[in-house]
Amino acid sequence: MLSIIKVMLLLAVLLPAAGMALTALFKPQAERGIAQLAFAAVALHLLSVLTLSGLWAAQDFPAINVRELVLYRTHGYEFLIDFYLDRTAMAFLFTGSLVTFLVLRYSQYYLHLEQGFKRFFLTLQLFFFGYNLTVLAGNFETLFAGWEVLGLSSFLLIAFYRERFLPVRNAVKVFSIYRIGDVGVLLAMWASHHLWHQNITFTTLQDHALVAHMLQEHESSFLFISLCLLVAAAAKSAQLPFSSWLPRAMEGPTTSSAIFYGSLSVHFGVFLLLRTYAFWEQETVFRVLVGAMGLATALVSLSIARVQSSIKTQIAYASIAQIGIMFIEVALGFTTLALIHFGGNAFLRTYQLLVSPGVVSYRIREQVYESPQRRRSVEDVLPQKLVQTFYVLALREWYLDAFMNRVVFTPLKRLGRRLDFLTTANVLVYFAPLYGLGLIVQALDYALPAAVLDWLPEAFAFVALLMVLKAFSERHHPRLAWLLVTLHHAWIALAVTFNEHLDMADLGLHLSGVLISGAAGFGLLLWLKRRETGLFDLNRYYGHVYEHPRLAFAFLLASLGLLGFPITTTFIGEDILFSHIHQDQFWLALFNALSFILGGIALIRIYARLFLGPHIKTYHETTLPAA
Repeated sequence: MLSIIKVMLLLAVLLPAAGMALTALFKPQAERGIAQLAFAAVALHLLSVLTLSGLWAAQDFPAINVRELVLYRTHGYEFLIDFYLDRTAMAFLFTGSLVTFLVLRYSQYYLHLEQGFKRFFLTLQLFFFGYNLTVLAGNFETLFAGWEVLGLSSFLLIAFYRERFLPVRNAVKVFSIYRIGDVGVLLAMWASHHLWHQNITFTTLQDHALVAHMLQEHESSFLFISLCLLVAAAAKSAQLPFSSWLPRAMEGPTTSSAIFYGSLSVHFGVFLLLRTYAFWEQETVFRVLVGAMGLATALVSLSIARVQSSIKTQIAYASIAQIGIMFIEVALGFTTLALIHFGGNAFLRTYQLLVSPGVVSYRIREQVYESPQRRRSVEDVLPQKLVQTFYVLALREWYLDAFMNRVVFTPLKRLGRRLDFLTTANVLVYFAPLYGLGLIVQALDYALPAAVLDWLPEAFAFVALLMVLKAFSERHHPRLAWLLVTLHHAWIALAVTFNEHLDMADLGLHLSGVLISGAAGFGLLLWLKRRETGLFDLNRYYGHVYEHPRLAFAFLLASLGLLGFPITTTFIGEDILFSHIHQDQFWLALFNALSFILGGIALIRIYARLFLGPHIKTYHETTLPAA
């Protein structure tokens, strides 16, 4: 029976991927075939989940771990795809399958004759694949792979109306917030490697005696990993101070807003806390911090939701407030209540978003023909100055968006703009010889004083971070930004080799994906430069996907390969490099994590600026600007 359950687990992950692959074979005009195939794949998935739940219940709900596939193994390191089923995974799996089933059926009619009909169904199935991979992940590596797929599908769904400015800009902003959360996941994975001396599985975390013993000996490491996970959970679930991204994500189609930001993806912060609950449940300070964050988010989001004029924004902030309450429930140890709360909130927000267009027209009619009397509330007994102050703050969304820009993105851009010396010529004249010197030091087998070797890894990693900062803030030269992101991978690899002698196979695994993706992307940029002279910089959105859709898709694949998306060996290579960073080298780990994250934002920004947005050429149809 357990072997059948394991097969059903694999089927739950692979069915969305198979549906996506078959959907790609249809022509864009074949709406009926595309919708029926996607609907059939999700219906089969729902049937398999129901069957799986019945078989699992017959076995008295055991926790099941499936070590499915070892992708790479070397000395003291193993990268494996691992699946894990427990009540948390089953609750999210069933809810996700049923909600996707309903939304896909609705989308068939909602998006009828839409130009991007096929693209929407492909992206939605890509999201569903990432959702199932994350929910059933049995270790951090598998979870991070699904986490990355969710981030990409989020960007593509928000930017679905890619001929418009606002959806594309908001898609880049949301992707940037997601990448900030990825810093927490990467650092948590790095610290976990050293804490457990292996690629830890979530099954091991259920050994309460082992966790308690490790907590007594490594309390600071436990707290650090927990805080990293909290950052990732807060960013993914739009908790303070990241709450402003969720309403911006509503620029996509209403159906994608319902499934992605109303019901499923936005709850993954709660899922991450539930999945790692056995790890941090004995950390009282951390539990207080989680509860305080949830309480503050719930209060702030509630005040914002009450004054918004857009119904989708109201629903977004109402959902954020409910997720804040779920954070409190998890912090108090009410994990079963949090799962029930998740299911109820997911179905409610899906329903509200799908009926929101009809509700708007109904409310307008009600305001015209009826004049309901105003009810007394708590505001009537408070001082008017205090009420008005809170009203303005809520109307301005407590300046959360401005806070993120001022604290995070604006300082990074200002720092990057001060690095104007990082031109193509200077990189070749000054930094190439410096890199060669580092290779010579490696060839001499560390023929340098120990005091020098101690700071060399951080120095080379810091140079890599400077390159990425320059690429992140570059406004004029896409090829320079692309080149800097490509080169930073080589600098990071060299920085880590100063710690330990890495096998050539390990370095080759990481750099092979970098070289292939980097060369392909640079060649595509050269081709676009020759074809679109004068329409090739990063100061605005050019919308070249209108005339070059195949080039845009190829460039997106190259960008994903270079940022470490799980389609090339670079994804595994990143994890290998982090496993060779010593436990006391926090700055090296931080520089590497920031480099990977900011490099990914820079690449997606290049893609969005060049290929998305209103088309620059006036002889094509363009959308009218907002009134």
